Amino acid sequence: MDRDAAHWEAVEEAVELLHEERFREALEVLREIVKADPKNPYAFFFTGQGLYEVGEMEPARDAYRACLALAPAHLGARIALCHVLRKLGDLREAIKEGMKAIEQAPTDGDALYAVGLAYAARGDDVAARRYLEAFLRAQPELETRLEVEAILGAMKDSN
Repeated sequence: MDRDAAHWEAVEEAVELLHEERFREALEVLREIVKADPKNPYAFFFTGQGLYEVGEMEPARDAYRACLALAPAHLGARIALCHVLRKLGDLREAIKEGMKAIEQAPTDGDALYAVGLAYAARGDDVAARRYLEAFLRAQPELETRLEVEAILGAMKDSN
């Protein structure tokens, strides 16, 4: 089995716990995985997911950064880091990470959404509109589409 497959296999139980919204249990499993193999990027990524879900933003940020240190091309970690940095109010870094994600995957809806929200949080409606409209062209799921349409509508109302 190659190293990537072994890393993935190691986190499967924790991923199931995350899907079941058993976040604290998943985090306990993931801590053990990280102790046993501190070079497993999936363990750090899913640790970030669990921490985000329980509202621990600084540790989530650190887990996503650890994942990216091991796997710089991990698009999900880069996008998640953009969201966490935005929530922490570090908008400059959020946009920087989001732009790296867009460089990596220019039409990725999740990356466009993350960058659009970061620009909106910064109050840059022109840039936010550009990325959020591109996100809508990616045909997102209904709930997120409605959220973005509301954000864009609020921008129109305020301009």
